[in-house]
Amino acid sequence: MFAIRPMWVKFFRRQQSYVAVAVAIYAALWAVGMRAAVGSLLIYTLALCNLTVALEDRLDSAYGQCSPARRWMIFTACLLVLTPIGVTIVNLIQYHLLKGPGQSLWQFIKHGWKMPSVAALIFGISSQLYRTMRSRLELRNRELQREVEMSAAQRQLQIQELEQAREIQQNLLPKQIPQIAGFEIVGAWEPARVVGGDYFDVIKLSETKLGICIADVVGKGVSAALLMANVQASVRAFASETVSPAALCARVNSVLCASIASDKFVTLFYGVLDAGRKLLRYTNAGHLPPILTGLHGQARQLAEGDALLGVFPGWKYHDRVVSLADGDRLVLFTDGITEAFDSRGEEFGEHRLTGLLRANAGKSAGELKNVLLTAAKDFCASRFADDATLIVVAACDLPATGGTPQNQAQAAELAHSA
Repeated sequence: MFAIRPMWVKFFRRQQSYVAVAVAIYAALWAVGMRAAVGSLLIYTLALCNLTVALEDRLDSAYGQCSPARRWMIFTACLLVLTPIGVTIVNLIQYHLLKGPGQSLWQFIKHGWKMPSVAALIFGISSQLYRTMRSRLELRNRELQREVEMSAAQRQLQIQELEQAREIQQNLLPKQIPQIAGFEIVGAWEPARVVGGDYFDVIKLSETKLGICIADVVGKGVSAALLMANVQASVRAFASETVSPAALCARVNSVLCASIASDKFVTLFYGVLDAGRKLLRYTNAGHLPPILTGLHGQARQLAEGDALLGVFPGWKYHDRVVSLADGDRLVLFTDGITEAFDSRGEEFGEHRLTGLLRANAGKSAGELKNVLLTAAKDFCASRFADDATLIVVAACDLPATGGTPQNQAQAAELAHSA
């Protein structure tokens, strides 16, 4: 068996199409009551179709880069010139095969040029229209292919950016949460599908004091993660035992107002937990109010607050103080918890969060954290629209536990969830 070259395969396929054209012409003539010799019609059709397509191929190679209007002008002119020549040549062939008795060549050509010429012109124009349409479709397909490739490249870039943002966000979280006597402190971060700007931190200021911070940047993606890195650096740079929460927020606000875009802002809650006096001195810069519950299930919000960060350069922030008795539980959270929504679009809400806190008032900080996260994840089927972040502070009679196995296990759990 020998291999058939692709050019011959293409040629034979074209002949099949031309035979189909001949059949269509024969059917049209038969429908209007005109009789045509099948052999003669087939010769005319094959000869003139091949001549027309050869002309188109030649013009495509020579004038393929010209404008469509110019190509049409050149093709039409060539078709009008070559059609009579082609019809005459075919008539010469047909004359020797089909001439009648006493019929001269001129008479044969005179009676046999109209139909082939019109058919050749119709076929040529139709074929050129098809080629023009196919060329446009191929060009559009190439453009679509380029767009698809560019979209795929952009998606890959976005994935890489999200991975970078996620890495930045993970590095902001404390690897181990410091503890002080009389309190148990745990934190959790449940990442959403889209990178947000959540951040929390627990900073050891002295043997009896901790700085507790939770914040949220407006927006998502790499820009939010980078801005939150700036917030974390500022908070850690200004936090100390002698700096009040109001003073820290004022300094961070001054830094952000001088460096971030006008459409960006940050909400932040920062408090200094004094274990010796069992007091929390705090400033809330536009963040969601924390919820404080007692041993018997009573609950209230620490609703007093100030303006968010990065908007008002000269804003004066204020300190507030709350006492924490044994059995109290203080929960700080971001809107990823309260704004988690179910399949009907209903939000988890602060009322559900408060109800869970009241119902589980006697649980430890770690147990309470697990209850809250599990309830929120079950409510939204683990599809958080935003990162869900919370800190639970439990006032209890625990000894100082800076490096106990329990706290190391909590830190390992936090690192694993991040």
